[in-house]
Amino acid sequence: MQILAYAKINLTLDLAGKRADGYHLLRMVMQSVSLCDRLELTTGKPGIRVTCSTPGVPCDRSNTAYRAAELFFAQSGGTPDVEIQIEKNIPSQAGLGGGSADAAAVLHGLNLLYRTGYSEETLRGIGLRVGADVPFCLLGGTALAEGIGEELTPLPGMPHCFLVICKPPVGVNTGEAYAKADLFRVAGSRTDGMIAALEQQNLAGVAAVLGNNFEQVVALQEVEQIEAVMRSRGALGACMTGSGSAVFGIFTEKSAASACKKQLEQEYRSVFLCEPVSVPCEVQSM
Repeated sequence: MQILAYAKINLTLDLAGKRADGYHLLRMVMQSVSLCDRLELTTGKPGIRVTCSTPGVPCDRSNTAYRAAELFFAQSGGTPDVEIQIEKNIPSQAGLGGGSADAAAVLHGLNLLYRTGYSEETLRGIGLRVGADVPFCLLGGTALAEGIGEELTPLPGMPHCFLVICKPPVGVNTGEAYAKADLFRVAGSRTDGMIAALEQQNLAGVAAVLGNNFEQVVALQEVEQIEAVMRSRGALGACMTGSGSAVFGIFTEKSAASACKKQLEQEYRSVFLCEPVSVPCEVQSM
């Protein structure tokens, strides 16, 4: 099976408190985008094996795709026998959910390959044990995410537009970003305004209420610089996604988005032109 695993962006991300167990509570609007990793799942040989096109990406139990497969077979009681080849396009330490997208694609793919017939709720339960973003990456589209990210409410889809995504060389470790957030009093909540803008299908309204509390926490100068370039090139709005460091800009015209991408590529290696999508992944062949 070949399957595309779509990245995600955060249209909003509000830090909403902390649970007694130390997990941070969130309230955010998440959106799937067409930037994707490509996975190939092959069955028939005992064990779980992961290979990746990007040097340095771990292929052992610390890999989210490996963990997803391991938990899937533990749930089904079946004998593990899958090879997972990952062609990475989604940058790491970017806030784009690449690892979560890979894990979700593996769970979705194995559910089809082995005809286990697990419900979306069951798959989300397995996915949550891999990571808090995996349940959204199994749902896809546009959704309000609450709790630690696992409480999902589908929302009206993002109006059609073009997105430029740029990741600066600096990466952000998610755990360190959350630890740093405990030292800050972050202000501002955009999520209710974003829900209203999506319900009205108002792209300008969506762009006007983009917001991410982690921008105050990580305070990366390159994020501000990239956002400034995007706005100067006609972006309706620009914002960092997740705990960083990738930034996205919203454009109504593909030509303007392409021009922005071309300018950013003069300084940055990881620049992408993509669009919102309504699904979490896409099976290309079986």
